[in-house]
Formats: sequence, C-alpha cells, structure tokens
Amino acid sequence: MGDPHPGRAATATAGDTAAAAGRGRRRRPAPGPDTAGLRGLVPRALVVVFLAGGTSAFVASDKAVRLTVDGRPRTLHTFADSVQELLDDSGVGVGAHDLVAPAPGTELTSGDEIVVRYGRPVTLTLDGHRHRVWTTARTVGGALRQLGVRADGAFLSASRSAAISREGLALDVRTERTVTFMADGREHTVRTNAATVAEALTEAGIALGAQDTTSVPPGGFPRDGQTVSVLRITGTREVREESIPFETVTSADPTLYRGTEIVSRQGVPGVRRVTYELRTVNGVRQRPRKIADEVVRRPVTQRVLSGTAPTPRSVPGADGLNWSALARCESGGRPAAVDSSGAHGGLYQFDTGTWRALGGRGRPQNAPAEEQTYRAKKLYIQRGTAPWPHCGDRLHG
Repeated sequence: MGDPHPGRAATATAGDTAAAAGRGRRRRPAPGPDTAGLRGLVPRALVVVFLAGGTSAFVASDKAVRLTVDGRPRTLHTFADSVQELLDDSGVGVGAHDLVAPAPGTELTSGDEIVVRYGRPVTLTLDGHRHRVWTTARTVGGALRQLGVRADGAFLSASRSAAISREGLALDVRTERTVTFMADGREHTVRTNAATVAEALTEAGIALGAQDTTSVPPGGFPRDGQTVSVLRITGTREVREESIPFETVTSADPTLYRGTEIVSRQGVPGVRRVTYELRTVNGVRQRPRKIADEVVRRPVTQRVLSGTAPTPRSVPGADGLNWSALARCESGGRPAAVDSSGAHGGLYQFDTGTWRALGGRGRPQNAPAEEQTYRAKKLYIQRGTAPWPHCGDRLHG
C-alpha cells in the first residue's frame, strides 16, 4: 500500500542521513575569547626568543678596545678578531721599522690595549762615525735611551726634548772623552766633548805658536784615552846656489884621425837657486827640507868631435929617427903631459899654434900618441931639430 504522506518520508530520510553524518565527525566548538588570544601569542613568543638570541650573539661579538697610535689614544668598538684585523679596519698601516704591541697576529678580546709606534730614521754621527738607524721614540732623549747611547756630558746637536718627526732627524753626538796632551815637558789631561784636537787643546789651556803643531792633525777627532804631543817648532829659510851639470854630446868627424876628440863647444854648468826650510822641533834640528827650486842659468851642452879617419904613420925623411927617445926627453913619454906654464903639451911638447899649423885640431895633449908622432915628423921635415933645442939630438942617438 502506498504511503499516504510521501513528502514527509523523503524529508525524514534526508534528516536522518544528516544526523548520521554528524554522528560520524567530531564537531569543533565555536572559538571563544580565551582560545583566540592564545593562538595570537604563540608567534610573538617565537619572535621574542629569536630576537633575544641574536642580541646576545651581537653583544658577544662587539669588543671595546683602546688603540694608541704614536701616543694618541682612542677607544673603539670593533668586531675584529685579531690585532691585524683591527689595524686594517682602522686604516692604520705599519711597516718593517714600526712597533705593534701585542703582535699583529694576536687574538683580540674586549678590554685589550693596542699600541702602535712608528719607526723614524735617524742619521746618527756618534764620535765622528756616521750611522743610519731607526727608532720608535718620538724625542731625541727617548731615541738615545732606545739606542743605548751614553749621553751624560755629551754634546748634542739637538736638545733631548726635541721631537723626531716621521721624516727623521740628523743628530750629532760627541760623548765625553779623556785626552792627554804632552806639551813643554808637562802632561795635561782633560775631559772633553770637543769636535777637534785643536778645540780640546784650547780647553786644556795650551796655545800653539805660529809654526807649532800636534802629533795628530789639529782638525782630527780626539779619541778617548788618546795622547797627543805638542810640537814646538822654530824655523828659518836658507837659499843656496847649486850647480846644474851640463850634458856632453859626441859627434863623429871624418876629418879627424881616429882616436882624436876635440871639444867644439865647451860645456858650461847651469845654476839653480834652492830654498831650504831649516826647522827645530822641540829643540831638535831637523833635516833641511827643500821648499823652492828656481833655475837661474841653464847649462850649456858640451859638444865633442870624435875622429874617424885612419891615422897615417909614415913621413918620408923622418921615419927612421928615434922618436921614442925624443918623447922621453921632452915629456917622459906621456902623451897627455903639459908643462908648468900650460903652453906646451903632448909627447913632443907642442905649443897650440904650431900644432894647429901642422893640421892638428884642439890641443896636442888630447890627441892620440900616433897622431902626435906623425905631426912631429912633419915638423921635423919643415924645421929639423930646432923646435926641440934641448932634446933634438936624441933623434939621432
């Protein structure tokens, strides 16, 4: 039989189906005020926790340090992990002669103090010896201490408080030294920082005369422990005229017999004027010292003619005579013999006029014995034994 209310049945069926579906799922309750508030707090708490952790890490990496560069301090906050990194971040460059403490590779922690001192070149002349050195001191006094220079009583070309720039400084230091002077038989010892022996001599109260000097150069640097003698000098000058020997030049002459030499021009010695300095040092006479030399007259060269022609021996009419006996009687047989008056010479005592009239040149005593005999034979042919009134008869003996 049919349902008298078909519409209700359909509706009930749909509602039951919905109810059955509701019973199969858990129904969410409608959110209340407390649940909504909790849901909003969870993300915020997470943000706060994250921010708190980041802040702690940030604070832990930041370091407060004190950086002093060439005496100028400043406090910095830095994230650098080492001294070198801090210097790089701060634009502080350092070189081989600069000082960094602690060392550039040192790990950096908060509260550290870093010191940078720049090197400065110093041209140091210490007791006459020049050096080029480097120092990180900013004053002359600091540099002397750093370099270990003993400066008590020393001369300084710049004051101890003088600043040394980055470009450097030239510094002359003369330390105090002990120098002893021996003068006038006495010993004088002084403590000095003088630059020269002459200055130290003045400090010792010793004066030098016009010609006096010292055993070391007066302009030399006085060394510690040095002994210097003072030389008292007196001196005069003496002028002497001295002879200049002449030269002799010999030339061959074919018109002269071999062995014959004639002076065609007599040599004349020259004259020079020499000035000597005569000195005494501490009373002891010194060897004369030549200080000037002037030629007053130049020497004249002597010229000599030397014969090259063969000497003839034979003169007809005179060859058989006893010429050796005549020579022994006239001159003792000596070819160079000259009588006391100087007018006659040779084996046969020719006078110069007769000799030259017979063709001889020069003086007879300077001719070889063979030539003298040859010309004596010619004279005999001309005049017989008359030229030899006392010895002529020996020719026939």
